[in-house]
Amino acid sequence: MINSTRGSFFILGAYFDPGAFKYLYFMIVVSLYIFILSINLLLIVVICMNRSLHEPMYLFLCSLFVNELYGSTGLFPFLLLQILSDIHTVSAPFCFLQIFSLYSYGSVEFTNLAVISYDRYLAICCPLQYHANMTSHKVAMLIVVIWLPPFFAVFITTCLTASLQLCGNIVNQVYCNNYYIIQLACYDTSVNNVYELIAASLIVFAPMSVIFYTYMRILKVCFSGSKQTRQKAVSTCTPHLASLLNFAFGACFEILQSRFNMNSVPHMMQIFLSLYFPTCQPLFNALIYGLNMSKIRIICKSLLLSSVRIFQLH
Repeated sequence: MINSTRGSFFILGAYFDPGAFKYLYFMIVVSLYIFILSINLLLIVVICMNRSLHEPMYLFLCSLFVNELYGSTGLFPFLLLQILSDIHTVSAPFCFLQIFSLYSYGSVEFTNLAVISYDRYLAICCPLQYHANMTSHKVAMLIVVIWLPPFFAVFITTCLTASLQLCGNIVNQVYCNNYYIIQLACYDTSVNNVYELIAASLIVFAPMSVIFYTYMRILKVCFSGSKQTRQKAVSTCTPHLASLLNFAFGACFEILQSRFNMNSVPHMMQIFLSLYFPTCQPLFNALIYGLNMSKIRIICKSLLLSSVRIFQLH
């Protein structure tokens, strides 16, 4: 039994010795990270540099892509170091910083998807009043709502966890996880549990309610509207629904991984399930929006063609 302590470091117990495959795993992960950075940066630059894309929907998408960069940076550099390392430990301050980064990433992601669903609801259900309802001031306020409350809620969660007296330092994950560290606490964690319930109502149930309400209204308009309205709804909502479902799957994997006994699942599959949420969502969002949003696709294609022509001239 380890004495009660706040802990100076944690041991990540989910890693194993990959032997000769270490550098193969490293190359796969670094390639994935570079691709995620490149495609999300490209989309951010395209939206920021083209005035035709300075519309609410694209500004909310830009916020989403910025969050993908933020979440990826909170995981991938750390993961790459751990793959190459023989000793899988992490200092307590960095561990809590990573918890803050990944949990705030997930919270902002969900809030951002809720705001996009609200924007699509206004565009489809109230097209004539859309620009009157979605003013530049309102867009700015919604972007603040996307980022500020999740950061504040996760900051308090992280501080509460960091203040716990711990009776262990082994985290059975490949990155720092708030739930696993709370499980190491020596004493009652009811304050943490009560606060997390309150925080969940703010950053989970509130966005979920917005998404549910807006899509019920969109479906109602689709069933009663014209063919053109249905086509518009399908073309603009399909990427958002795909992103939302992928996010939900990733969140479910994370809950299953941390809350239930997964000993019967192969170890490599456990690692994949734990990494699905912070790795696949940044890649999936960039691809699904980049390929499906016609304005973004056309501008990206023209930029790439221009770059190829300039390269050929030189």
